[in-house]
Amino acid sequence: MHVVVIGAGIVGANCALELLRDGHQVTIVEPGEPGGRQAASYGHGCWISPASVVPMSMPGLWKQIPGHLLNLQGPLVIRWRHIGTLLPWLVRFLLAGSTVPRVERTARALSILLGDSPVRHRALADELGRSDLIRQEGLLYAYPDRTAFEAESLAWRLRRMTGLHCCELEAAELRAREPSLSDRYTFGVLAEDGAHCIDPEAYVSAIVELAVARGARLVKAKAMDLVFDGSRLDAVETDAGPVTCDRAVIALGVWSKKLARLAGDRIPLESERGYHGVIASPQGAPLHPIMPSDGKMANTPTAKGLRLSGQVELASVDTPPAWGRIDILLEHALKTYPSLGRREDLTIDRWMGHRPSTPDGLPVIGASSRSPDVFYAFGHGHVGFASGPITGRIVADQISGAPGGHNTEPFSPRRFRWAGRGR
Repeated sequence: MHVVVIGAGIVGANCALELLRDGHQVTIVEPGEPGGRQAASYGHGCWISPASVVPMSMPGLWKQIPGHLLNLQGPLVIRWRHIGTLLPWLVRFLLAGSTVPRVERTARALSILLGDSPVRHRALADELGRSDLIRQEGLLYAYPDRTAFEAESLAWRLRRMTGLHCCELEAAELRAREPSLSDRYTFGVLAEDGAHCIDPEAYVSAIVELAVARGARLVKAKAMDLVFDGSRLDAVETDAGPVTCDRAVIALGVWSKKLARLAGDRIPLESERGYHGVIASPQGAPLHPIMPSDGKMANTPTAKGLRLSGQVELASVDTPPAWGRIDILLEHALKTYPSLGRREDLTIDRWMGHRPSTPDGLPVIGASSRSPDVFYAFGHGHVGFASGPITGRIVADQISGAPGGHNTEPFSPRRFRWAGRGR
């Protein structure tokens, strides 16, 4: 079949590559540079972590909402001017994490996508001839003390429940691994299987280049519409003209919402706006990826410098960036790694992007309601980069009609049918 993949981020790129493996003709429609700054794939925390099964919405979060509306310095901020628009999504978000059984179900579903993610990424990097881009050195969670660690007992129970291999590090072991870490951190947990990418832009670009080398066609255009003949798909309409096809995959991240509605589904998808700052050529930076518990931020050594990423800001997609969010990341990093030096001596590259997030914390993977020819692969939130390879394989299996062996029911678009009543 001829399949059009709409979007060339980490998910779309892997969908294209896996569809080519199955013998399909593939056209990738993407207006920007694959892996470029416009994509969430470019700006994420670089972690490829089986530990990322813990959903954002957890029991008791509702009590913190007033604080998130008022405190503009915290790791989660809700722009109060947008609360009316966000309220339906926010209510579903809070309900999704309202009980322990609910977050356990979410964690188990995410483990389907994340359990072997480091292995899949290492194999993909080898296939690209860029094994240097993926490093498996473990991912470190640093705490001021064991008490702070135990305060997150539910999160760590979810991680162990889904098979995470980890070891605890006391102060001396923590210092030996990361000598630049402030001595206020005296306890750590190492997710031993975790990996990270040192250059997401180069990685995603290399995946698309491999797909093109194997026969995919890359069309630099913006997808505008879907053309149907009854329930069958005829073409993807772009601003450069129509692309006729047999099937289409919508993998446009937060911008997938409009096309999904044209395909018959009203998906509650919003942007969890994320920020990062990259310190170029830092001295005294950590040797491995670290997440300090009191900052809730990923500090990751990359090819371009120390990437400080994190922050969740709920606001409309077109709201101007609040660049002060990066100042918060930087100030915390200077306290976490005292040998980084003075702020005024550091060169910082600033970025803001959109995590495409559903209220239940799970992506949307599967066929649309209007047509069996349109498939979704979006809404991965914080786990899109890590779960890119397996999502591509799942989508290819669905289009090819092959038994994939993965339980995809938790990711079904049908779970949101109640959200579209009255349309």
